[in-house]
Order: sequence, then structure tokens, then C-alpha cells
Amino acid sequence: MTETLTPEEKAVKLLGEAGYTVSTAESCTGGLLAGTLINVPGASKVINAGFITYSNEAKMAHLGVLEDTLEKYGAVSEQTARQMAEGAAKHGPADVGISTTGIAGPDGGTKDKPVGLVYIGCCVRGSVTVKECRFSGTRKEIRMSAVCSALELLNKCLSESGLEE
Repeated sequence: MTETLTPEEKAVKLLGEAGYTVSTAESCTGGLLAGTLINVPGASKVINAGFITYSNEAKMAHLGVLEDTLEKYGAVSEQTARQMAEGAAKHGPADVGISTTGIAGPDGGTKDKPVGLVYIGCCVRGSVTVKECRFSGTRKEIRMSAVCSALELLNKCLSESGLEE
């Protein structure tokens, strides 16, 4: 009988087996990602820190996101998600940094950056992957979708780094 793990259970299992720690850097998900991971028994062995960096000032002060990046590309961008993930790993400090930045709505979207646009960054020991997502639904649904996608990306990156179940 094969046990089916939730994405967050799989992440905690993979991190634990590798002896890795993770730190989160969240904007649009506002701590929901860290909270989802923390729901898993044994998470205390792998979670190091969680940063909720909703403002640009917080992204710069706590994660080391460059002001130039924010001015040139904006808070909701591949470049910012990358620097947030790297910053979470560095300032956590942790082996893995996972970040979310996006527009959960219902306001704040533009033609170029609509409501539901989310970038997720994952940094595993210096190797960074960024995924662009476009979600629909209510603010709560978009935030939950971002958490689910972040966990999927985290597990994919961990597996690709040689940490298979």
C-alpha cells in the first residue's frame, strides 16, 4: 500500500531526507505558504524562517532585493521573485528559499500585470527556478492557488536536485 502525501508533506519529507532547511519569502500569500508547511508534523526540523515582505521596503531590507530591480521590473516580476528566493535562502539562512509575489486582487491589476499574475521563485543551494502563473478567482482563491503552485515548484526543484522519494 502506497501512502499518498500532500504536496506540503512531500516537501517536508524531501527536505528532511536531504537534511535541508527552507525559508519562505512571501508577498501576495502573506504567510500562507509558511503556515501550510508548518501544518505538517515534523516541519520544525526543516523550516528555518518566514519573511512576509509585502512592501518594497521590506523586500529590500529583509531579503536584499535591489531597489534597481524593483524600479525597473516592479515587485511582481520574475526578477523580484528570483531575488526574494535567493534572499530567503541567504537571510534565513537556509539551503532552500521559496518566494511568492503577485497580484491577488480584486484591485491592483493592469493590462500588463493583471490580477492573478503570480511569480514563484525557488532557490535550492544557489540554483534558482522562477515560474510565472496566471490564476483566476477571488483574492483568497488566487492566494491558495499560489501556495499550491509554490509547493509543486518546491517539490519539483528538490526532486531535480537529486532528492527523489
